[in-house]
Amino acid sequence: MPTYETLPRFAIDLDRLTPEQRRRFRQTVAAFVEDLRTGRFRAGLRVKRVQRAPGIDELTWSMGAGPAGRATWEYGPELRPGAQHIVWRRVGTHAILTGP
Repeated sequence: MPTYETLPRFAIDLDRLTPEQRRRFRQTVAAFVEDLRTGRFRAGLRVKRVQRAPGIDELTWSMGAGPAGRATWEYGPELRPGAQHIVWRRVGTHAILTGP
């Protein structure tokens, strides 16, 4: 099971999401964690590098009506041997990519 931490800005972003957007994000994270275990991300998560932000990745999902949801993250140093560590940076819409 991977470990994780959140940056303060992520917590602020998460509080700004509607309850439905948070629910969809939690569903996406469940799929993300499954894929971390297998070592291969499913196409539906659209995981890719953030341009001009070395070491930072994003994943994208449908938030229903309106713009797609996005979250940025990076790998951090392992806290438990053999367990990947994820640092969640931002969550929201495309607008978060101005400061990933």
